[in-house]
Amino acid sequence: MVFTDTHTHLYLDEFSNDIDIVIENAFSNNVKRLFFPAINSKYSSSMFNLQKKYPENIFLMSGLHPCYVGKDFSDEISLVQNTLKNNHIVAIGEIGIDLYWDKSNLSMQTKAFEMQIEIANNNHLPIVIHCRESFDEIYNVLINNKPLNGGVFHCFSGDLEQANKIIELDMKLGIGGVVTFKNGKIDKFLNQIDIKNIVLETDSPYLTPTPHRGKRNEPIHVKEVAKKVAELKNISVKSVVKETTDTAELFFKKLK
Repeated sequence: MVFTDTHTHLYLDEFSNDIDIVIENAFSNNVKRLFFPAINSKYSSSMFNLQKKYPENIFLMSGLHPCYVGKDFSDEISLVQNTLKNNHIVAIGEIGIDLYWDKSNLSMQTKAFEMQIEIANNNHLPIVIHCRESFDEIYNVLINNKPLNGGVFHCFSGDLEQANKIIELDMKLGIGGVVTFKNGKIDKFLNQIDIKNIVLETDSPYLTPTPHRGKRNEPIHVKEVAKKVAELKNISVKSVVKETTDTAELFFKKLK
């Protein structure tokens, strides 16, 4: 039974002192597929170094996170494009719009998002979306710039209507630690979502699931997410793991 964490940031400084222990701990607990979303070019070397060390287990994305969109964003997006030339990249992400921290640069975020969807479409890749207080803005972009190879709505925390809108666009819901939170809300309707439309993630080091809240999140905790999904859908953890791993394999088509 192989668990897949479709969204983890193990290349960040929070893991610099014990990264190999964290990864080996995940592997020994059958969390053996780890997907790294990019945020900006600063961390590219760290991502690639880890992928070279664990080539059978780590899969990389290329992208500019909306929180890192600045006046020079076109230069960063050129690097996103160039990364695809000589590297095995499975998706463009994480990309999108974030209006929690800054609403003043919405037009730049939107342009960067649209440009990266175009890159994904031109290279036959799915996208991985970051959405924070921006569902309507992101949905409007997706309607006008349809991702031709689908996508994952990372860290989905919306309502059932929004979930169905995403699924209608041939996209998957990335379900992480939020599903275990007392006020996470998605636990109220997740049983109405077909398991085939779900992939599991941690977003480590962030959004640590119950019962580990307050501690650094790690890929091993994707098991807690799987347990909660199984409980809500009244199916076995084994079924959740098989279905979500199969979906991730099928979805990220460029897996070796």
